[in-house]
Amino acid sequence: MQSDTLAELIAAQAADRKAIDVVELDLRSVLAYTDYFVVCSGNTERQTKAIHDAILLGLKRNYSLLPQRVEGLARGRWILMDYLDVVVHIFTPDTRDFYRLEQLWGEAPARTLQAVPAVEMAGTDDGA
Repeated sequence: MQSDTLAELIAAQAADRKAIDVVELDLRSVLAYTDYFVVCSGNTERQTKAIHDAILLGLKRNYSLLPQRVEGLARGRWILMDYLDVVVHIFTPDTRDFYRLEQLWGEAPARTLQAVPAVEMAGTDDGA
């Protein structure tokens, strides 16, 4: 799967759990170890965990993709999911404001994603 498609799928899964401020950072010209960061927030630690769960289960169920590693799940303030070509950062708002990843990687092209609902991204076809 292409890394840009994977980033869109991740954004869609996050949007299904009401993630806020979903941003894609295109790091292909900046870093060698990943193509994209997808950065989003949940209002509470419980919501960040729900966003993580939606991404994990959606990609596993529909595409047989699992992250190479996950960090921060126990606390839920900053959850990192490493899909190699795409690294997902799920923050609570205060933690996101503190670390300011978007500013840290300011030279990378960024866009706020208009996430497509995950049902559409999963490739379901009702024959219409």
